[in-house]
Amino acid sequence: MTAAIHAEGLSKRYRIGEYRRGYDTLRDTLAYSARRALRLEHRPSYEEIWALDDVSFDVGQGEAVGFIGRNGAGKSTLLKILTRITTPTKGSAEIRGRVGSILEVGTGFHPELTGRENIYLNGAILGMTRREITSKLSQIIEFSGVPKFIDTPVKRYSTGMYVRLAFAVAAHLDPEILIIDEVLSVGDYEFQQRCMGRIEDISKSGRTVLFVSHDMAAVSRLCQRAYWLELGSVKRAGPAEQVVAAYIQAQAGVGAEQVWEEVETAPGNDVVRLRSARVIDAEGNTVDAVDVRRRVGIEIGFTVLTDDVALFPKIKLTNGQGEIAFNAMDIDERWRAPAKRGDYVSTAWIPGNLLNEGMMSVDVGVASLGAARLDAHFNFAGLLSFHVQDPVVGDSAKGFFTGQFKGAVRPLLEWDVDRTL
Repeated sequence: MTAAIHAEGLSKRYRIGEYRRGYDTLRDTLAYSARRALRLEHRPSYEEIWALDDVSFDVGQGEAVGFIGRNGAGKSTLLKILTRITTPTKGSAEIRGRVGSILEVGTGFHPELTGRENIYLNGAILGMTRREITSKLSQIIEFSGVPKFIDTPVKRYSTGMYVRLAFAVAAHLDPEILIIDEVLSVGDYEFQQRCMGRIEDISKSGRTVLFVSHDMAAVSRLCQRAYWLELGSVKRAGPAEQVVAAYIQAQAGVGAEQVWEEVETAPGNDVVRLRSARVIDAEGNTVDAVDVRRRVGIEIGFTVLTDDVALFPKIKLTNGQGEIAFNAMDIDERWRAPAKRGDYVSTAWIPGNLLNEGMMSVDVGVASLGAARLDAHFNFAGLLSFHVQDPVVGDSAKGFFTGQFKGAVRPLLEWDVDRTL
């Protein structure tokens, strides 16, 4: 695959601290020189920070690649280097193709010009001829949603209107490479969905998209690959859904597998202790991210220390908004009699097309049935987490709808239809 962007060892250093002013008078300069000669002047101190540190990557033509990370991780600095707004301290970036970018609200707009005039100005900056811009003008204005104000100076636009017009211009003037920072979060829900659809169309048409966002569902949906930046360096790179899952799990402090090697230190009591728990796919592999259409297993390993108690495993799933998806326990007859001492592994299989997109947290426990209640021998809240992603190919529970369903589940149901005349 031909590389649209090749970055090699990109680094950017900033200095924080006091500097001598660049506009000193002759008297100030002479006085400063005298103090230096008498060793009365100390060199100004400053701190150096590396906003980017040896970042290298390749983006192929037609790829959609996401960059994620906390605020201050270096994402925006990287995009400013790629768009030639700032220069790297070290390293180089080679870009093949015309670039359209939206990095900050109003970048490239002149506040005194109208929306229509700024469309032509931005188009000219991108290297478009006036005829090319005119041929796209009606589409841009319609997509932006601000036709009533298109002949009003943009200094009177709201932030949302600014973003609408900026995205409409960048997305419709046929750049070979489209670079988008977090600014799309300013728009309303309906506009965000239109933007997502437009980005997908651009990527499918063979053009390249670089996408920076804190919306992990959007990164998973739009991008084939992702880079996780941490303190200016690449912490992880790979398939978008896997990188997103690892990033979210790191923020939550839990992952898809937990193991206790020694039974004496494992969670539990004198009856039963938890030895392991993990999220697995149909082949038994530990997974951080799962396809919403495929079944996923919650595997629980535990050691029974007595022969006197009837036990059963249980789980609870909660989404990233704290909504409970479901509680479940194994009610098979095998758990009604007291369990024999020894090691057990029990797996709960969650069917495909049940869970909603996003991060899921898993509580794991082993309990026994008391008088009209459950007696938990251990119940480990938030022990595991995994990310559910939808490839948006039309055969998941939401079909060809590209928006986000609310709620913790979105099951694929069987529908009966009776036609009445």
